[in-house]
Amino acid sequence: MLDLARQYQPLHSELLQALDHVLETRQFILGEPVAHFERAAAAHLGVAHAIGCSSGTDALWLALAAAGIGPGAAVVTTPFSFFATVSAILRAGATPVLADIDPVTFNLDPAAVESVRETERGASVCAVLPVHLYGQCVDAGRFLRLARDRGWMLIEDAAQAWGAQWNGISAGAPTDRSSSVGWKAGAPADRSSSVGWKAGSLGDVAAFSFYPTKNLSAAGDAGMVSTNSDALAERARMLRQHGMRRRYHHDEVGWNARMDGFQGAILSVKLKYIAAWNDARRTLAARYHALFRAAALAESGPCPVRGIVLPAEVPGAHHVWHQYVIRTPRRDALRDFLAARRIGSEIYYPVPLHLQAALRPLGYKEGDFPQAERAAREVLALPIFPELREDEQQTVVAAIADFLS
Repeated sequence: MLDLARQYQPLHSELLQALDHVLETRQFILGEPVAHFERAAAAHLGVAHAIGCSSGTDALWLALAAAGIGPGAAVVTTPFSFFATVSAILRAGATPVLADIDPVTFNLDPAAVESVRETERGASVCAVLPVHLYGQCVDAGRFLRLARDRGWMLIEDAAQAWGAQWNGISAGAPTDRSSSVGWKAGAPADRSSSVGWKAGSLGDVAAFSFYPTKNLSAAGDAGMVSTNSDALAERARMLRQHGMRRRYHHDEVGWNARMDGFQGAILSVKLKYIAAWNDARRTLAARYHALFRAAALAESGPCPVRGIVLPAEVPGAHHVWHQYVIRTPRRDALRDFLAARRIGSEIYYPVPLHLQAALRPLGYKEGDFPQAERAAREVLALPIFPELREDEQQTVVAAIADFLS
């Protein structure tokens, strides 16, 4: 699925030099290595603030907590994501409200969200938290309008989408909403030109993960919160250090969610290469498409009948292909077949969140979200990383052709 050795080999000396600088300066927690990455990351995303933290999970919690979302509030999100998307809402003390996904993109379906009531499960809905799944942005234009019309905050789970863009909305200078912290923060910024904006800059606040398998990855756990709000950024920085604005003076009960200096140093190096790596992923995805179509293996979809349905980049999106995920009705048998040929694959995700044992208290049941449930039975991620060779892609496609025949 992933060969990080191919990524690290050409960066070996540069990474060691960056790590040695942390050792020499002894800035092991936050410090200039993290601050440098935060400045570079903010510039890359086109946001006012980027706040490094200890993991993508902590980034989600920090984003919610900084926005004042807690007990009595409900947050609408997807049942088809990694567990942290919902567990972070629960950790903030809020109530998760789930809505089904779009079968083409696997992202939260704005039409399903539109049917959510003002009060759900005994809590007032205050925010929507869509996930840019597999590296493709949600329909940001519709979610921005929905957030504006309902008075909700728009919080992005961009854990898998560093560098992804949504070009289908208008974008302009961000509006600072430093006086509007809280779960009635108001409408997203007005956007006045037609430039595409990146994931992490589309809503009120966003969370990223730099887990080692991500397209922009640390050498361990690390995450980031991004926002254009001065007030949200200030609260996130305070909450990541046990609620301290001044050392040993705790204004709120925060958490130890600081980024290590080593991770900041590594991410600063890798950030210089992420645009080229994402371009390589787009080339690989296009080649997979061409190979599958040349072999007459692709069905039109959105759901497969006998063969496979290829992932799609929808109009308005700039996909970074963090994962290349096909759909097939015999997913588990295909995965076993590929494993026998020593070809990696992965299932993201085999059990939708509403059917997870730990989330039974939410009160959902099988059949509540049929698109998410069907996707969980059919999705299979194939190897994709910038250094993947063309002959390796041909091997993957040939093996799938053999299985289907």
